[in-house]
Amino acid sequence: MITFLYPWVFLVIPLPWIFRRLVKAHRESRRAVYVPFMKQLAELSGNQPDSGAVVIKPIALQRWLNPLIFLLCLTALARPQWIDDPIEKDLPMRDLLLGVDLSGSMETTDFENGDGEKISRLDALKTVLSDFLNQRDGDRVGLLFFGTAPFIQAPFTDDLDVIQQLLQEAQVRMAGPQTMLGDAIGLAIHTFEASELENRTVILLTDGNDTGSKMPPVEAAKVARDRGIVLHVVAMGDPASVGESAMDEQTLRAMAETTGGQYFHGYDREELEGIYDTLNQIETRQVETVGYRPRYDLFIYPIGLLLLAWMAFHACLLAQEQIRNSKSRLLSPQTRDRNDVEIERVR
Repeated sequence: MITFLYPWVFLVIPLPWIFRRLVKAHRESRRAVYVPFMKQLAELSGNQPDSGAVVIKPIALQRWLNPLIFLLCLTALARPQWIDDPIEKDLPMRDLLLGVDLSGSMETTDFENGDGEKISRLDALKTVLSDFLNQRDGDRVGLLFFGTAPFIQAPFTDDLDVIQQLLQEAQVRMAGPQTMLGDAIGLAIHTFEASELENRTVILLTDGNDTGSKMPPVEAAKVARDRGIVLHVVAMGDPASVGESAMDEQTLRAMAETTGGQYFHGYDREELEGIYDTLNQIETRQVETVGYRPRYDLFIYPIGLLLLAWMAFHACLLAQEQIRNSKSRLLSPQTRDRNDVEIERVR
């Protein structure tokens, strides 16, 4: 669709007509030579003098070019634009941070894949979490890995393909063999400080217990609650395990409940998939749809036509000047030579 950014420019279209009606035509007086034998000269030349002002009529093409140039100037000044079809874009309304445990116990092979083969906890997490990410279109997702120390593998982004790739490249013990849950939550809180979105969610995936964080996990969860961060905890593995890999379900549950989140426990891959289905229902996709219509300026086209019309206008002026010069010659050279004797007789 074509539109004009300044349509009010076309209000001046009648201005030339009004100007022509109100303003008198330009008149220019010139000196004339009076001779007593003017009548004889007129008879010899075959031209009769007229009374009043001499008005040279424009040629037919010039009559069309003048208003055309004026209209093209107005069209270019009105700034014509082509408005394309509407384009809608979904803006994310939530920042979702995935906290993945890469401690040594995540290499335990107590999960099964679709073929019944034993796989590690981390591999099971990658498979199920990949399906979960495929349904997060519209969210900004960040990736946090933790073990002995936490670190941000990917800041918040809506490029989920990058998150998928970085997740698949994760390896056990990348961040050390231990599990620092409190430090991981602390880094998550710090990461959300740069977020401008109100909805902030952390999904923490771990199979162990805290092994010496600077801040106890539950205390860190309270700080997260005060910052408006909701924490969902997904525990993986055997709750009957002992040692450093023992699962502190009481602490993990308290972390989630403190922030208003939920606690889940996945014993096997099927149960883990059910957890993410539940999370999809809890953390529904929230987006804000904005639309705009691209605009493309078209003023270059009337300007191009204006240049062509201007060239044609000057060609008309040149032709008009030639016509004027030809009419100003009362006699051709041949006729002037033939009639010199007659003029002398008159004198």
